[in-house]
Amino acid sequence: MKQSKVFIPTMKEVPASAEALSHRLLLKAGLIKQSTSGIYSYLPLATRVLNNIEAIIREEMERVDAVEILMPALQQSELWEESGRWSAYGPELMRLKDRNGREFALGPTHEEVVTSLVRDELKSYKQLPLTLFQIQSKFRDEKRPRFGLLRGREFIMKDAYSFHIDEASLDETYQQMYDAYDRIFKRVGLNARPVLADSGAIGGNHTHEFMALSEIGEDTIVYSKESDYAANIEKAEVVYTPNKKDEAPLELEKVETPDVQTAQELADFLNKPLDEITKSMVFNVDGEFILLLVRGHHEVNDVKLKAYFETDNIELASQDDIFNLLGAHPGSLGPITDKDIKVYADQSIQDLTNIVVGANEDGYHYLNANIDRDFKVEAFDDFRFILEGEPLADGSGEAHFAEGIEVGQVFKLGRKYSEAMNATVLNDQGKAQSLLMGCYGIGVSRTLSAIIEHHNDEQGIIWPKSVTPYDLHLIAINPKKEDQRELSEQLYEQLQQTYDVLYDDRKERAGVKFNDADLIGLPIRIVVGKRASESIVEVKRRDNGESEEVHSDDLLQYINDLYEQLN
Repeated sequence: MKQSKVFIPTMKEVPASAEALSHRLLLKAGLIKQSTSGIYSYLPLATRVLNNIEAIIREEMERVDAVEILMPALQQSELWEESGRWSAYGPELMRLKDRNGREFALGPTHEEVVTSLVRDELKSYKQLPLTLFQIQSKFRDEKRPRFGLLRGREFIMKDAYSFHIDEASLDETYQQMYDAYDRIFKRVGLNARPVLADSGAIGGNHTHEFMALSEIGEDTIVYSKESDYAANIEKAEVVYTPNKKDEAPLELEKVETPDVQTAQELADFLNKPLDEITKSMVFNVDGEFILLLVRGHHEVNDVKLKAYFETDNIELASQDDIFNLLGAHPGSLGPITDKDIKVYADQSIQDLTNIVVGANEDGYHYLNANIDRDFKVEAFDDFRFILEGEPLADGSGEAHFAEGIEVGQVFKLGRKYSEAMNATVLNDQGKAQSLLMGCYGIGVSRTLSAIIEHHNDEQGIIWPKSVTPYDLHLIAINPKKEDQRELSEQLYEQLQQTYDVLYDDRKERAGVKFNDADLIGLPIRIVVGKRASESIVEVKRRDNGESEEVHSDDLLQYINDLYEQLN
């Protein structure tokens, strides 16, 4: 393709709001254009990369007998009401009405639609297992779209759904998909590590995320240097080893703590270590308020809280609700109260004697509070995030942290949707049985960003050859000169027989062409310049910058050999 005919609006400066490196390079290299917050147009180069990623996905899906379909993005509310997610999903679900007042959603995912599809067609266990997949735009009304394609309101996703009669069949497909995802991410040039994860709004009881390591990653991965253990920080279990000090209980003492709002401010005011201070937080759990205690240096993990109470309907209580309940504001709250509120505590609270807690009176705290004597704890459990350096659940050593971008996730959904939506088949006994389901997603547009986060330098993008928009970048330094133009046209015709070639025939200065070439980042650059009359061109690798002068008669063989060496 001649570059003069391709729409590649490169930029010298990018908006300050583009925080992520991949976002800046996508804009600067002319791959995307923002339409509105969190919504982008994919321009020619990005479209070609997406097509290459999708081709790899399709190959690997076919390899595990997944069959491609295409379902509607516009989904009727009745299906979501059947599954119970119409009200439970939250404000991220984009809802709308048609001219007749019927409610619809723009699909963020397709569990309901695919379940309704198969329940009308599958009749017998003999039709199982079955795996269906699609590649389609999804929609989520993100509160704060950011990082370009990494967190947008419209994005491209590959989602697959499998249907089974028993656990053994589901386990087999889950492992096949797990392995297929590993191959996909390796093929597109990503180091994506599978980690234990939370299933979130999709549901299910077993899931892995595939996380591409990145400085801009929005998720923290907890991993071991001694084993293959890896988990999203939301799922990383905290190993509790009792460490109670041999300390006699002291008399409860109420002290004034003016202008103290945080655990750190309280620790400083009392001249105590932060880990000897407690934080009291009030949550609304399914309409009932509970008070949760954690130590001052720990942070509450709401995913673990939801798992403990077996509900997604948990949120921090409002300041008004807290004041009406306990008579104080956050910063002065504590478990010593005559109000009807159950107290739960992180397991490490058991180690503390003579605890500092809020007095439920603004500007006051208690010293020397003790469990059972001064207040009762309903239950102790792991309610917090693990800290770096703490022991890992598999016993392999200390927890290490890394940042990552979620590019894929595999779920065992079980019967969450099939039971709610009455999707059954006849088993080998002739009895109706709810389907077992799996769900498997890849963020295709996220993967595009993640590849750029991994493959770049100060000049621009460095595409892996498996997904590059074009294989070769042929540049005529000055197409006005007859010898350069003729040799460039000759090479363009020849190389196109084997490779996808972007031919820069533009009437631009050499510096502009070279800067754009580095920014766009095609694997090999062929420059036709001052030695065109001798049929000599310069061939340069984008990844390491090595260059060589090659006679045009030898060029194709040289390119073939060089391309084999590239990643």
